[in-house]
Amino acid sequence: METLQNRDTLVQVHNLSVRYRTRLGEVSAVDGLSLDIRRGEILGLVGESGCGKSTLGKALLRMIAPPGEICDGEIIFEGENILAYNQEQIRDFRGRKSAMIFQDPMTSLNPVQRVDEHIIEAIQVHETGTTKTAARERARSFITRLGIQAERLSDYPHQLSGGMRQRIMISLGLILNASLVVADEATTSLDVIVEANLLDELRNIRQAFGVTLLLITHNIAVVAQLADRVAVMYAGRLMEIGSVFEIFDHPLHPYSQGLLNSVPSIKLDERDELYRMPGEPPNLTRPPQGCRFHPRCPMVMPVCRQAQPDLISINSEHRVHCWLYQESDMDPQAGRLKGTLV
Repeated sequence: METLQNRDTLVQVHNLSVRYRTRLGEVSAVDGLSLDIRRGEILGLVGESGCGKSTLGKALLRMIAPPGEICDGEIIFEGENILAYNQEQIRDFRGRKSAMIFQDPMTSLNPVQRVDEHIIEAIQVHETGTTKTAARERARSFITRLGIQAERLSDYPHQLSGGMRQRIMISLGLILNASLVVADEATTSLDVIVEANLLDELRNIRQAFGVTLLLITHNIAVVAQLADRVAVMYAGRLMEIGSVFEIFDHPLHPYSQGLLNSVPSIKLDERDELYRMPGEPPNLTRPPQGCRFHPRCPMVMPVCRQAQPDLISINSEHRVHCWLYQESDMDPQAGRLKGTLV
């Protein structure tokens, strides 16, 4: 974990835990998770449905609502713990310093507000001196950059396609030049051509404004194309984090390996079977003891069932939570232990 004095670090998450109270018991959606997000980077966050990706994204903006609660840990943003903020500070933090691009634009946009009213309201709430005319002109310029005709500002959400609504949500997330933008499945509703154009635009915006982007997605191809680093989550815990090249070329954790092997390939022969990871994700009201992946892991050892492994640094970029790498006698090039596992 990088120190607070490192100017390259925008966000530090320390031992964050988020619980949801349900009739069946407490759901451990995020459990003791720690990671850093560097200023100006695109960090891809991947994992199966229900692993806690969206919960982590909402927690970074203090958007966990009852029956959920952040019950432990710290979220340090530019040296300040946002979990200690009051409501006025949080309201200023959202929009000016951070923003969220939600997964479902149709439920996130107000159906009785025109597109321009959404964007103008966002600007004027956080920039009180901005006139409506100036805000509308800014909105016109921004949506044009994202491939939407300026005339569509006068439309209502139901008059737009799914891809257009998603790009409006992206405009709302980026219009205030927030330092941190959390994009939760931002490309889900887009066709491949619009998606490619959008990814190019996100790169341009990152370069132009220095935006830091947390990209939450199931689309491994989007992560490979856009991200600088990748974090892999499973059952509320961080399994592995590293540069996009290390994670895709030399994944260390058995879960990361299985996740990547499950991605369809155009090189797959019709006689070959697509890899399917055995088992199912655990019930987070009763998570397994030790490493949460051990019931499905092809390389499970007795210790995996007893205790959670520490976070091991393979190098300055690559870190993994796995008992396979707990010994010091390791070949960093091969990414595995030199000796025999015991």
